[in-house]
Amino acid sequence: MRATVIHAAGDVRLEQVPDPQVVLPTDAVVRVVASCVCGSDLWPYRGANEVTEPRRIGHEFVGVVEETGDDVQLRRGQFVVAPFVWSCGGCAPCRSGVQTSCERGGGWGGPDRDGHLVDGGQGEAVRVPRANGTLVPVDGVDEDVEEGLLKSLLTCSDVMGTGWHAATRAGVQEGETVVVVGDGAVGLCGVLSARMKGAGRIIAMSRHAPRQAVAREFGATDVVEARGDEGVQAVRELTDGRGADRVLECVGTHDAMLQAIRSARPGGTVGYVGVPHGIELPIELMFRRNVNVAGGVAPVRAYGEALRDAVLAGDIEPGKVFDAVMPLDDVAEAYTAMDERAAIKVMLRP
Repeated sequence: MRATVIHAAGDVRLEQVPDPQVVLPTDAVVRVVASCVCGSDLWPYRGANEVTEPRRIGHEFVGVVEETGDDVQLRRGQFVVAPFVWSCGGCAPCRSGVQTSCERGGGWGGPDRDGHLVDGGQGEAVRVPRANGTLVPVDGVDEDVEEGLLKSLLTCSDVMGTGWHAATRAGVQEGETVVVVGDGAVGLCGVLSARMKGAGRIIAMSRHAPRQAVAREFGATDVVEARGDEGVQAVRELTDGRGADRVLECVGTHDAMLQAIRSARPGGTVGYVGVPHGIELPIELMFRRNVNVAGGVAPVRAYGEALRDAVLAGDIEPGKVFDAVMPLDDVAEAYTAMDERAAIKVMLRP
């Protein structure tokens, strides 16, 4: 089959690799119907995370179950959403809803606990370890699903669940004011999540007109383009000098985290989900203002069924974050589009 391999910074290739097979009785093989490029894929692509040798890449996909091990309860032909990590569903972290800390789990594109390769999501098929605990079944849907619904289901593999986690860890309550730092797919899904939780005012920090338009469609009441001191001042002017009750940090850089903390009111909470790169928390500022910080890597599997059902019911359309669709053959161009911010998020079709 064909799958995406990253060789070095800026060097992503589609290559022929061995077809995945069931290795363990808990495995399933899923034929990919759609995958995508994530903002976190850009860290190694830009050289922020070192690539020491060629490896598979991609961690968001939906597809159809083609083969199952003897212990797998899913049926062949079933449409499924794959969260961005695989997990057993039975260990203490999984039972606590923190599947990203699964004692038996891991990430796509590397070895499992027994040393067997796990395929990356940006390919034609994937061996899924611990399939019962990992995959979210979607009944009533098959590979011919309408594209808009397909996009929204694909967001449940990562960005919608991650935006929801930011709003959940920030503790967004009905009627509150929320600031969202970051206008990528996760930040936009954070706007949508804040709306779902009943926020009264949602301020999206964005400098890009297409992203601002999606943010407003998702529920943003205000947009702030300024950053730094000017951005903090703009937020305070919109909140009667107080700052926001809750802030969602959806980038992962030091500047973004500082922007988020400074935009929160005294006693407010920052929910952070951006993959951290070079962040140092201003503890003294947080101490003086009683600003809370909570978050981490999003256990999207914990939210899988609830978000799937909201999508199927038509209550939300997070798939609108996909503003480009490309064939898997053009995966290198998809990375370029994401890197240059020519696209918010690119869906790939094998």
